[in-house]
Amino acid sequence: MNTEGKIERRANAIALGRWENEGGAPDHDSMDIQYGRRVESDRSWTVYHVFNGVPARADGHAMSGMSRSDATKGMMSFNLINTGRRRERTRLSELARETRETPGGQS
Repeated sequence: MNTEGKIERRANAIALGRWENEGGAPDHDSMDIQYGRRVESDRSWTVYHVFNGVPARADGHAMSGMSRSDATKGMMSFNLINTGRRRERTRLSELARETRETPGGQS
């Protein structure tokens, strides 16, 4: 299989994983979401999307009603996942650019 096919399959696998884990249509902007934690009026904690305020979801459940330490762990975990996605997107972009620049797609 050629490199472009491998890149496309990998990108599709990443997109499907995002769809399943986040419950929504993936797009490039979804990799740039940052998560925060906030204390609610009942003194429980929620992990939320910083830009829209909506509680984050994991395994189909809203990440609310949590202890402070669990919310902190969840927030850090989501943000680390996004950091990994950005690195992977950069790596795939560079690989695609190198493939286009190589005559005939050969190394």
